[in-house]
Amino acid sequence: MSVEADHWRPCSSCKKPIAFSQAYWTCNVSTCNRKRTALLFCSVSCWDAHLPIMRHREAWAEEQRSPTREAWAREQQEASRPVAKRSGVPAAPENSSKSSGRASRRTLVRPQAQRDPASDDIPHEILIVASKLKAYVRARSGMNTSDAVMESLSAHVRALCDDAIREARQAERKTIMDRDFPKPRPSDPTR
Repeated sequence: MSVEADHWRPCSSCKKPIAFSQAYWTCNVSTCNRKRTALLFCSVSCWDAHLPIMRHREAWAEEQRSPTREAWAREQQEASRPVAKRSGVPAAPENSSKSSGRASRRTLVRPQAQRDPASDDIPHEILIVASKLKAYVRARSGMNTSDAVMESLSAHVRALCDDAIREARQAERKTIMDRDFPKPRPSDPTR
């Protein structure tokens, strides 16, 4: 998309332009929000028009705000840069020798960039299903559970996942497995 355009994007339903820094609506259903689909609506009535087509069981419109012209320009420049430069991984050099077999493939494979846990692009959402945890605690002890517990447990889960990622990398795997996590401490049934 051209950054010099007088609007950000068109409405997915009526095709009217959605201006920069303007309110617009999206569907809460994930299939409508995929990168390739990215349905955007200029009004709630336009969002409502897509429901019979998509046949969602339960859906609602979520209000969003389009980016400023400057933020959109930066995003487009970032997207146009080569992937290797964006991720900080140097591009793999051309293999000039025509060797065959595994050796030639190994020279072209580069390890993925190490992600900084403090990086802004890592999601810090709640990773715990609150209803399931509260039901477990209530069944186990009869106690209530504070909502603040979910953030604390999510931080613990992130730390466990970071350790498992390191274990998988050391084993030169691209899949995290159950053996990469520490064994849970056995629960005491008398408590």
